[in-house]
This record gives sequence, C-alpha cells and structure tokens, in this order.
Amino acid sequence: MAAVKELLRAENDGTLSFGDYTLAAKTKKDDYEFEGDIYKVKTFSEITKLERNGMFVYESVPGSAVENFKATEAEVSFEVSAQGDVQFTLELEPESEYEVFISGESAGKMNTNLSGKLSVSVELTKDQSTQVRVVKR
Repeated sequence: MAAVKELLRAENDGTLSFGDYTLAAKTKKDDYEFEGDIYKVKTFSEITKLERNGMFVYESVPGSAVENFKATEAEVSFEVSAQGDVQFTLELEPESEYEVFISGESAGKMNTNLSGKLSVSVELTKDQSTQVRVVKR
C-alpha cells in the first residue's frame, strides 16, 4: 500500500484515506469537508493525526498511511501501512469494551479509558499493510 499523496481523500465507497509516512517534514491539510464534517490531517514520518470537527479521531506513532477508514457507533475499520511496527490510538466511546481484529484474527478485547482512547500496536514490515477492525461489544 502506498502513502496517500493527497494527504486526505474521499474514496468512492464512502470511506476516507489519509496519511503519508514517507514525508520528512510535518505536512497538514485542513478544512476538508466530507459527509458534513470538517477534517484535518497532520502527517509525516514520525506521526499521523486525523481530527474531525476539531476533535481527535486517529493518531499513529510513527506516521502511517490509512486507507478506507470508516467509523460508525459499532465499528471502526481501516487498512494501515507504515515503514515498520506502528502504534495507533483511536477516539471511541469512553469506558466501553471493544474487540480488536488484525488481519481478520482477534487480538483480544480491550477497554477504553475515561476519555475513550484505545491504543493498539501492530507489527508490520516496511510498506506492509494490514486490515484493522475495532468492534464494540
């Protein structure tokens, strides 16, 4: 999977793709309208961060590329790639239980904290991608 050279784009299937981990300097794109919301992405080799209407949605360390990102009340799904292992944090419902699936396999159940954040680490090799699903239980 390649980095998202537009930094942030809407896909034909109603999902978002964002992030470019190949950039040496922090780059951002803001005021991107999608389905009535305003999105902003900041991305480069060290971090990728997505906000919706000024609120945190996704962050990865180091930077990543995310394709086909879709978030509903019941599930968040996307494909992530990076230069290597990556840790991402999602903003979900506070104090709730979620099951995390990596490449179709359950990685177990996890609880969000008081602020609704859920952090997951994924082992990747350079430019490898994997499918992620986080399902509310």
